[in-house]
Amino acid sequence: MANSPEMRASDGDRDRVAAILREHTAQGRITMDEFNERLEELYKSKTYGELARLTVDLPDVDLRNRPAVVPQNSPAKRAGAHPGIRAAWSAWAAASGINWVIWLIVSITSGDLIYPWPLWVMGPWGVILLVSTVFGDQQKKHK
Repeated sequence: MANSPEMRASDGDRDRVAAILREHTAQGRITMDEFNERLEELYKSKTYGELARLTVDLPDVDLRNRPAVVPQNSPAKRAGAHPGIRAAWSAWAAASGINWVIWLIVSITSGDLIYPWPLWVMGPWGVILLVSTVFGDQQKKHK
């Protein structure tokens, strides 16, 4: 059964139209001001007919079959590391840096260099990450 213009639209229908409007804004078909105006009207809309009026002047966009745009010289391709591994190393570096700053502040305020406890945070975590980085791709290559 086709959706008649008088039929009430759901939140999911509004979300799909919002995604279409975002895509047209990204492609430069409508300006940010037009996008904001249409988005405001979108969430006031109650029927399919009102939703259709918001995109009547725009070409159809199939959001399910959009080609993935991957730059040829993306950092992930050059580095060769999985984005998850890179994120894990970033988290390790951030946590290690924070621990060393805390250690330094405590050492300065106590007037004496205290035991370098951040090594106990960095060490095991770093070893696990190193092993995962070095040997993690081996499982994919053997399959």
